[in-house]
Amino acid sequence: MAGAGLRAAARRWLLCGGHGGPRAASTSPSCPGCGPPGPGAHCPSTPRSAPADSADLSAHLWARYQDMRRLVHDLLPPEVCSLLNPAAIYANNEISLSDVEVYGFDYDYTLAQYADALHPEIFNAARDILIEHYKYPEGIRKYDYDPSFAIRGLHYDIQKSLLMKIDAFHYVQLGTAYRGLQPVPDDEVIDLYGGTQHIPLYQMSGFYGKGPSIKQFMDIFSLPEMALLSCVVDYFLVHGLEFDQVHLYKDVTDAIRDVHVKGLMYQWIEQDMEKYILRGDETFAVLSRLVAHGKQLFLITNSPFSFVDKGMRHMVGPDWRQLFDVVIVQADKPNFFTDRRKPFRKLDEKGSLHWDRITRLEKGKIYRQGNLFDFLRLTEWRGPRVLYFGDHLYSDLADLMLRHGWRTGAIIPELEREIRIINTEQYMHSLTWQQALTGLLERMQTYQDAESRQVLATWMKERQELRCITKALFNAQFGSIFRTFHNPTYFSRRLVRFSDLYMASLSCLLNYRVDFTFYPRRTPLQHEAPLWMDQLCTGCMKTPFLGDMAHIR
Repeated sequence: MAGAGLRAAARRWLLCGGHGGPRAASTSPSCPGCGPPGPGAHCPSTPRSAPADSADLSAHLWARYQDMRRLVHDLLPPEVCSLLNPAAIYANNEISLSDVEVYGFDYDYTLAQYADALHPEIFNAARDILIEHYKYPEGIRKYDYDPSFAIRGLHYDIQKSLLMKIDAFHYVQLGTAYRGLQPVPDDEVIDLYGGTQHIPLYQMSGFYGKGPSIKQFMDIFSLPEMALLSCVVDYFLVHGLEFDQVHLYKDVTDAIRDVHVKGLMYQWIEQDMEKYILRGDETFAVLSRLVAHGKQLFLITNSPFSFVDKGMRHMVGPDWRQLFDVVIVQADKPNFFTDRRKPFRKLDEKGSLHWDRITRLEKGKIYRQGNLFDFLRLTEWRGPRVLYFGDHLYSDLADLMLRHGWRTGAIIPELEREIRIINTEQYMHSLTWQQALTGLLERMQTYQDAESRQVLATWMKERQELRCITKALFNAQFGSIFRTFHNPTYFSRRLVRFSDLYMASLSCLLNYRVDFTFYPRRTPLQHEAPLWMDQLCTGCMKTPFLGDMAHIR
């Protein structure tokens, strides 16, 4: 078991420098393995003093490097991998399901999970609309959808035609900026933003991910949109054609919108639900289980009733509406959450609108549009006893959490694949060694002779290579949707802010009791865990953190 390997590593730590109990942390870099020596202090596992000669200093640094290599090897036995469960639910905030009386759901990519085969269909249809209706060059038709190109959460600078990944601190991750299908050199990116990687908040985005000139692509349907946008820009650049960047962006987004507005996507799914809809039996199991435990359910979706009805009949059966206390279609989220002016309208079985005033929301009936304020007034479902699930952090979750105090659950299908990568031995060893090497760089930078600086430069180069390798495990162009090299992504920042829980699919609920309490892991703040792994190997620490090190990711 992984725990046995970690316990063995902890015993080695104690034998190395712990003297059978915690050792007081040094307040200055006085250990030879941690920095310049000071009077009267040393680690039992290292020489009493650092050599004075520059050549000997270089050998000393490389000795520390090899010590760290051995520690990482001992710390991560093969069985330490596969620690994370792709079917688990992860908590940003403490929440007890026993307090939740009402469950709400979005439809697309929440109740209904779609196969990736849908993306090339959207790409091809929008590409053909650009050519046939917007009169774009016929040569664009040679481009096919590349599922490995983009990831969710990227930003697009409309004025600069740049698709890029930005971290939680508004910095562009260098090496992840693309114009068309080609990477933009780091120096050029920095020049484009006035000599910095930082993008000011007012340019980044408004409340729903749209700034004056930068858009964030937040939903899964945006993957074919990013791919098409990049392909069209690539065509114009390769052929030396002048174009207005704003017009091109608007035309591509309008073409993608037309695929949805004209109902093309709905038609493809309805014609072959076995191909496009995934985990329908698990959706049925989740809903049935909640109802069996006395929970009330509601559905709020932007999709039309005829489409939702066919999909739910496929997943749940003809009586699916009996599971829901309220069903609202074509809700126009996120405006549904903020615009008080649109009243609810009742739909009949044929989809025809009724004109009568809605004074209550009845079980088994279908309602269109409306607004959240009337919804709250008519149902009296308020605050933390309501848990709503959706895939779009802005359109589905942001208003509900920040303005109305509902509990929220984010459906992140990419999570399953990312966890499987995190669980690989290659990732675990690469990242842990990267962290250890970073600690060495910070601690050893006090050595500033020429030989030592050369060693540190070699380590810095190795660290950058490790970061690129780790990034490419997730996506060759943009890496993980959750992290830049070390910081959380802007997407991650929004995920933590707008969701109490997140999971790969709704079916993850089947792994937990309906009264289960989710507790978020206590992630150390920088001042709470100031030690690097080079201090672990010397014993210069107050408490052994080896157990925590196994969860580095």
